[in-house]
Amino acid sequence: MSREQDDRALGTADFLNVGEAPRPLETQASQGQDASASARATGGELAALFDNDVSQDFRARWTEVQGSFVDDPKMAVQHADELVAQVMKSLAESFAKQRASIEADVGGADQASTENLRIALRSYRSFFERLLSL
Repeated sequence: MSREQDDRALGTADFLNVGEAPRPLETQASQGQDASASARATGGELAALFDNDVSQDFRARWTEVQGSFVDDPKMAVQHADELVAQVMKSLAESFAKQRASIEADVGGADQASTENLRIALRSYRSFFERLLSL
C-alpha cells in the first residue's frame, strides 16, 4: 500500500458499494435506530444490531456448526468461517441501510442544516456505541 493511500481519510463509504442506489429502509429498522438513539440519550439499553429472529437464526446455525466438530473438525471450522463472514456481511448491509437513511435525512452536504447534521451525528454515535458493545 502506498503512503498516499495510508494518509487518505477513511470513510464509511469505503466499506459500501457506493455505486449502488440506496435500498429503502424497512420500517422496523428505522424504528430500531430511533429507539436506540432515544435509549442512548436517556442512558437506557442500546438496540440490538440484528432483529431477534435473525440473531436466533445465526445462533442456531452456530450451534449446528459447533455440534458438527466431533464428526468433521475441518469442515466445522470452514463452516464457522463462512458463518462469521455471513454475519459480518449482514452487519455491513444493516449499516448501509442506516447510512442511506442518515444521508437522506441530512440532504446534500451544502444544504444541510446544523440540526440535521446534529441528528446525523447522533445516529452515527448510536451505531458506533452498538458496535463497541459487542
